[in-house]
Amino acid sequence: MKKKFLLSFIISFLCFALMFMTVGEKFLLKDNSTALMDNGNEEETELNDNVTVKNEILFLFMGIADQDGVAKTKEKKVQGQSKYKPTGNLSDTMMLCKVNFDTGKIDILSIPRDTRVKISGIKNRTKINAAYSNGGSYLAVDTVRDLLNIDLNYYVAVDYKAVKEIVGAIGGVKIDVPRNMKYRDPTAKPPLNINIKKGPQVLDGKTAIDFLRWRKNNSMTSGYSEGDVGRIKAQQMFMEELIKQTLKPKNILKLPTLIGTYFENVETNIPMNKILQGAKMAKKIDTNNITTEIIPGEGKYIGPTSYYIYDKTKMESLVKTMFSDYLLAE
Repeated sequence: MKKKFLLSFIISFLCFALMFMTVGEKFLLKDNSTALMDNGNEEETELNDNVTVKNEILFLFMGIADQDGVAKTKEKKVQGQSKYKPTGNLSDTMMLCKVNFDTGKIDILSIPRDTRVKISGIKNRTKINAAYSNGGSYLAVDTVRDLLNIDLNYYVAVDYKAVKEIVGAIGGVKIDVPRNMKYRDPTAKPPLNINIKKGPQVLDGKTAIDFLRWRKNNSMTSGYSEGDVGRIKAQQMFMEELIKQTLKPKNILKLPTLIGTYFENVETNIPMNKILQGAKMAKKIDTNNITTEIIPGEGKYIGPTSYYIYDKTKMESLVKTMFSDYLLAE
């Protein structure tokens, strides 16, 4: 059976917040009120942070591993029904993001998708990327909350189309590709036909997705020397470059054309007032003030299955350092 490489997606809600800053709060709230209601969740007006913190937001960012992506799995809470709604799609990228609206500082903690955890409703411990598949964004949020013992309410789920269109709109992302990347798999969803040369270059929408999806070459038994951690580091590098290049004045002016992409390919329960806060602070972002970390641990086989086993002590220490204001009582 051929291995199918899942999608990797790397974009934060900040890039979309820039759209709101560009086109203006009045235009969005007046002319797109229906779309905004549809994209959000009925629960968003009821959400309140349980912990009083600085002027900032903490949210779980997820990239969805399916070519139909978010458009097919957007969730709405139905009265009397469980907030958990199976989607059948795995989350390929999971990042805990904290954005401070006063300083523009961004902290990002990547959670390897193979991290072995307990997920509500599943008997045995399994890979954390199964949470979105089994119960949608809310189960993913609750699983991360339990894993890290933090007060987490908000999420942003994005599919590959959004990444492709953002990158295309800003004229590509300049990046130093660390190695030759070549892989072909016509059975993947969407099909893989990756051929990227090593070295500095500008990735367009298609090659950006290829860069994020790549793990190894067809002719090689190995890919990144650090396995999935190596791929996460490549994703983090891409995110930093994407944010830097999106913030250029010439690119900010192009972003209003992507509002349709936002509504179609982004699922979030972040209230509009929070998004507008993010939009207003976009100019404060210091690209040298972005901290990226990965949950400490190592890859390990348990039976025939490969997992990422986190180091509990080191993880708790890192979480305390990065998200101390959000820690829950033991």
